[in-house]
Amino acid sequence: MSERPGDSIGVAMIGHAFMGAVHSHAWRSVHRFFDVPLTPRMSVLCGRDERRTKESAQRYGWESVETDWRALLEREDVDLVDICTPGYTHAEIAIAALDAGKHVLCEKPLANSVAEAELMAQAARRAGERGVRSMVAFNYRRVPALALARRMVAEGRLGQLRHVRAVYLQDWLSDENAPMSWRLRREQAGSGALGDIGAHIVDATQFVTGDVLTGVTGRTETFVGQRPLPDGEGTDEVTVDDCAVFLGRFAGGALATFEATRYALGRKNAMRIELNGSRGSLSFDFESMNELWFYDGEGPTDAAGFRRILVTEADHPYLGAWWPPGHLLGYEHTFTHEIADLLSAIGTGKEPQPSFAEGLRVQRVLDAVERSSADESRWSAI
Repeated sequence: MSERPGDSIGVAMIGHAFMGAVHSHAWRSVHRFFDVPLTPRMSVLCGRDERRTKESAQRYGWESVETDWRALLEREDVDLVDICTPGYTHAEIAIAALDAGKHVLCEKPLANSVAEAELMAQAARRAGERGVRSMVAFNYRRVPALALARRMVAEGRLGQLRHVRAVYLQDWLSDENAPMSWRLRREQAGSGALGDIGAHIVDATQFVTGDVLTGVTGRTETFVGQRPLPDGEGTDEVTVDDCAVFLGRFAGGALATFEATRYALGRKNAMRIELNGSRGSLSFDFESMNELWFYDGEGPTDAAGFRRILVTEADHPYLGAWWPPGHLLGYEHTFTHEIADLLSAIGTGKEPQPSFAEGLRVQRVLDAVERSSADESRWSAI
């Protein structure tokens, strides 16, 4: 499949809850701020409940609805399928869409298992040979401050990397009476905090460092084993982890520590990354997402200390499309950046990043953490 500059591209999105809402916002706005080679046409929204799907389509700006995702693959007004559904559905939908010649954007983590992710990566390779593109939606790569951090690391500003620290802290499960949901069932979610938010910091650190993890040792824990059903009638078993803590080593030699939990009371969405190298350090916290802190280890000692970089300048990644310096961006902008990059790659015939192969690598890390935890935290190679 190939498109010409100035063409439109018909988009179908499957799922219309939290991720569906932010993806819809990005599809509506991307071509109004970024000079993308393809203009998205929000052709169809798909969901299981027809009434709710129609309500969401009207609210978010989709032209039509379907209740069976398979019907999307037969529609001539659909060129790209955006998958915003629980992980257990990703493999079947993505593989079918790619084999049908549709570009695919798939929410993270790529799948619920390494086996599924391998099949998806194989389908992506086959489709790529025909010009059909695919990408995993790791949106934090598109935070301007993290994109700037990647640029600074690539330029050698930190020297040889020695330490990587990453945590993702939330608290929405801290109340043991919080109701059961699909995110707490292994057959639907694959894993808990590890796959839901741990996947983000695995991908983000590999992106910023330009390196890959080669092995881990870790532990997962489930703190509350039973939760009330949403209707209040009884309880159900929690079959995923509530927390994951692991140590890793990068191919370049840096040691890394990771923590992902949904029980850090008072922390709403604290995704934090720090890198320490031989020449300098970088520190980032998503709850202050427009800031990047840099320590120049080669600067004058009488002015030593971390320096705050307000990442809002036009020459910072993605910022040239937005507001004057000092006017801050938010969470939703990361998805607009993500889709701008995807449309640019499709329109110019390039491979979008992160690819399904990169999504598979993240899945292998998650699997290695689970294997290590199940084996008394022994070292698990990736």
